[in-house]
Amino acid sequence: MKLGLHSLRAYNFFYFSLLSIFISFLPVYLTHRNVSPGEIGMMIGVGSFVGILSQPFWGMVSDRYKTIKRIILLTLGASIAVGMLLFTTMHFSLLFLLVAAMYFFLLPTDPLTESLNYRIAEQRGISFGSIRTFGAVGYATASLYIGWTVDQLGMDRLAWLFLGYGLLAFACALVVADAPASSKALSLQELKQFFLYPKTLRFFLLVLIAATPHRTNDSFLGVFVQSLGGSTGAVGQAWFLAAISEVAFFALSARILQRWSEIKLIGWATALYTIRYLLCALAPSAEWVVYLQLTQGVTFVIFYTATIQYLYRIIPEEWKATGQTVLAVLFFGISGIIGSIAGGWVFQQFGGAALYMAMAAFSLVACIYSLTLSRSLGMKKES
Repeated sequence: MKLGLHSLRAYNFFYFSLLSIFISFLPVYLTHRNVSPGEIGMMIGVGSFVGILSQPFWGMVSDRYKTIKRIILLTLGASIAVGMLLFTTMHFSLLFLLVAAMYFFLLPTDPLTESLNYRIAEQRGISFGSIRTFGAVGYATASLYIGWTVDQLGMDRLAWLFLGYGLLAFACALVVADAPASSKALSLQELKQFFLYPKTLRFFLLVLIAATPHRTNDSFLGVFVQSLGGSTGAVGQAWFLAAISEVAFFALSARILQRWSEIKLIGWATALYTIRYLLCALAPSAEWVVYLQLTQGVTFVIFYTATIQYLYRIIPEEWKATGQTVLAVLFFGISGIIGSIAGGWVFQQFGGAALYMAMAAFSLVACIYSLTLSRSLGMKKES
């Protein structure tokens, strides 16, 4: 029993280390290849569109064959091969195709991993955060190490770092236990009713509005830090501080979720997102932006764990993996398209400060909307 949990935690550590290379350093790598902010936004936007199709696809495959582990092995293995090509190609025209391929394989591995974490946590009677914390630690340490390594040895080392973390994640995934499968039969009619239910639609709209500025930050934090004079090492430090701040909040997430309603917590998180992005817009130097990433824990962790718990409470058992991927479509797909394409245009036309001011405004809209949903969704709890 303990060995299985250790394997799952090790897999989370190395998988999210791998993910940090793609999310945190892909824009920096593309900048190194002389790709403009507008073109970066277009590449990530196209990739996010691919993710809209790929994430539900892999989620439904997982539900259909009642396995999460084997699908993870398939998508992760393909991601390692594509990633090596992406970080070694010298042809600009191939970058679009390879980024899109990464969104087809690597990004759907994220919701599958979260579904695996959540289901095994339920089965073992432990908190989701006690497993996911190791992913945050992996993301944090990898961000710091990769930023330092690239600063010292050059951008060409990124491909080999990706390969190393990828192989370690794959090896750990091989010995992870599969998630317990639902014994209930799949029903497309039930799924259709669920997604057309007004409560579900209002909740997903809230997630979309709140996630858009977060995904914009994912795409342009590194470019913004460098535009203020920061080095690649400073980008790594920013992502390290963001990820390490998640560790404490993942550890506390179970207690926080027991005490307050999910929608109320999302409202608090979006209010703090507003303050965070506003301060980034007003930051006088790259160093300020780097240290402001310490607020990632209280914003992202509270927002993300609250959305997952609410979704798992209202979705039918047999569609949980699919529901998780739909959430990921909003978080990594649609919001990613809006944030990357519009964000790239704003960055190129008006600069990074204007972009972060717009992100603060978007987060404020999400905060106000969450307050209107708190009563209509009937989610109030006594604090």
